Amino acid sequence: MPSRRSVMIGLGGLFATAALPGSLRLASAQTLAMAELRGGFDAAEAGILPGAEDDQSAKLQDLIDRAAVMGQPVFLAAGTYEVANLELRDGSRIVGVPGLTRLVYRGDGHLIAAQDIRRLSLSGLTFDGANRWLADYTEGLLSFRSVDDVTIEACEITGSRKCGIYLARCGGRIDTTRISGAAEAGIWAIEGKAFSIRNNQIFDCGNGGILVHRWTKGEDATIITGNRVARIGATNGGTGQYGNGINIFRADNVLVSQNHVSDCAFSAIRANSASNITISGNQGFRSGETAIYAEFEFEGAVITGNIIDGAAIGISVANFDHGGRLSTVSNNIVRRIVNKGPYVPTISSFGFGISVEADTLVSGNLVEGAETAALAIGWGPYLRNVIVSDNILRDSPEGMRVSVVEGAGKTVIRGNIVGGAEKGAIRGYRWKERVGDELLDGETGYGHLIVTDNTRAAA
Repeated sequence: MPSRRSVMIGLGGLFATAALPGSLRLASAQTLAMAELRGGFDAAEAGILPGAEDDQSAKLQDLIDRAAVMGQPVFLAAGTYEVANLELRDGSRIVGVPGLTRLVYRGDGHLIAAQDIRRLSLSGLTFDGANRWLADYTEGLLSFRSVDDVTIEACEITGSRKCGIYLARCGGRIDTTRISGAAEAGIWAIEGKAFSIRNNQIFDCGNGGILVHRWTKGEDATIITGNRVARIGATNGGTGQYGNGINIFRADNVLVSQNHVSDCAFSAIRANSASNITISGNQGFRSGETAIYAEFEFEGAVITGNIIDGAAIGISVANFDHGGRLSTVSNNIVRRIVNKGPYVPTISSFGFGISVEADTLVSGNLVEGAETAALAIGWGPYLRNVIVSDNILRDSPEGMRVSVVEGAGKTVIRGNIVGGAEKGAIRGYRWKERVGDELLDGETGYGHLIVTDNTRAAA
């Protein structure tokens, strides 16, 4: 165990370093980094110098190759290195000074790639694509295929003409990394192997933030947590294929939690054909379409404890016609939902706080200020085994819309408080057409529908 004296001396050194002028502080940071890499390869000693006008790619590639054979890391001092077409080897580890070591892409192919190796690590590096052309064979500025353990931490990726980071059939983690200005997605991970994407910042990307996809539906087990995603566009257009902060497609058993997602052209979090997904404790602000979406062929979705403020639909659990079923939507706060989206709707409309269809429990939510209706229960005959209980619904023209089309399945609406619904607390609908009077507790006239113990309240 260190003595009290040694601890105090160490702390004194840290404070002294913080007080140094910029140039001395930079030198100290580099010395500390090198101290962590005893036995490693110093790029400067190999003649690879920051700010050099010539292409240093061949020298750096040679150093990467030699270091991997020796099982040693490569250290790059602070400064700018113009390179391209670097290939990482099994065991490659490249370390820089965070925010100060920059690898700028010279063009003519790719910047960093690796394939069919066991592990690699990148730490404290800035990768600048300079918005230069990327070859057809690569999907991202950093591209990794069939790497068992990818570690990217404390890095920055900016200015990619495609994705910032592309991963196919990889395991590992991306942590505390900043990605911006990617023309496509910040991170695109396909066929992942229990990957982790934690505590990153991803913003100002053209078509997506974090994408976790599979070519064939199956277990993926990726964890996406603690990330900040903002200002995601949909430059390729569409009706939700692009423009999502976090998008899960065909990937089962994925956890999406504690993320802060704002200003996305479509969804903050969109899960398409993703079974056994948990979407919990997230915040979604100013989504252009549906803030949180579970759609198409999925079985099992837990959507709980999220805060949504601003969207065209708050939460949607949809597509029973394609097998979408089995979910809980509980303890969410949904506010300021507008009846306006990024395209003209062809089926239903916008402005719903929460919309569900089959084998679903909707409980303990608070929906306030949805411009069409707080809740939409079913769509035509696509309604089965739904319980709507113990929700608070405020300041919407209608509290709930429930399908009363022939073929609609069992539905129980009980114990809810509805305030300010001047067009009705609970109304029956045949597709888009409102039918009959307001549905009150007791006999509804519809065999599939039980309405009981609900309360009207002032707005």
